[in-house]
Formats: sequence, C-alpha cells, structure tokens
Amino acid sequence: MVHSTIGLIHLIFAIISLITGTYVILTTKGTKLHVIIGYIYVVSMLLMNLTGFGIYHLFGGFGIFHVMIIISLIALFGGMYPVLNRKKVKDWYIQHLRVMSWSIVGLYAAFVSEMSARIIPHPYGIWCLGIGTGLVCFVGSLLIKRKIKKTQNLRYS
Repeated sequence: MVHSTIGLIHLIFAIISLITGTYVILTTKGTKLHVIIGYIYVVSMLLMNLTGFGIYHLFGGFGIFHVMIIISLIALFGGMYPVLNRKKVKDWYIQHLRVMSWSIVGLYAAFVSEMSARIIPHPYGIWCLGIGTGLVCFVGSLLIKRKIKKTQNLRYS
C-alpha cells in the first residue's frame, strides 16, 4: 500500500507519532521522560506533516488533506509555544495540555480516516471515514475537557 519512498517515510513517522503521542497522554506529565518522548513526538509529527505535503504534491493538487496538515502544524506549534514561553503565557500548562491533546486527537482521527479510505471498500469507506473521524474527535473532546477540568481543580484547590 506504500507507493513511494516518501510514502514509506511518512508512514514511519506516523507510526512513531502514534506511539510517542499515546505514551505522552497515558503517562505522568512533566517528568524528564515525558519531555524527551514529547520532543520525539513533536519532531516526528513535523516530519510526518512535511512528508505528507510531499505526497500530496506528487499524487495530486491541493485538497482537504493539505488543509488538515496545516491545521496539524498549527496545533503542533500552538502546543509548543506555551512550553517554550512559560513566563509570558498565563496558564501555560493548561494551554499546552489543551492544544497538544488536540494534536494527538487529530493524529488518531487521521489514522481512522486513512484506514477507512484504504481498507473499507467504496462507498462504505467514506461513511466509515466520516463517522469514525467524527467519533474520534467527539470522544477526544470529552476526554480533553475532563482532563483539563481535573487539572484545573488540582491546581486551584
């Protein structure tokens, strides 16, 4: 299913991103290992997105996937900005948590979309893509809200 070298590189960085992103959301925040794995996530996401641009330029024009790559890059940089500017950003931790969580939710949504489009035959794949992506985003939003509320309660109590 991989049609080019750039596609293989994209797939490798996508897998690294999924593994490191999952690790970061499931483990204790703020530890040295969290920071290291978090930076691996950021670099692998950046490289995955850049190779994604390359893939879509090789095999087609500008489309929805380009838009999603741009949104992913905005989330990535938006999630790192509070960490790198802690003294300037009020509630930097909450901002980092919120935006990076959406970065990971977007990654899972992209995974569901990609698998739906590649594995499930037409026209059912489109339905699974839409429903699956929507479900990932809905559940992700609930989990993010719960985590932020829990974090705010701990910080302000």
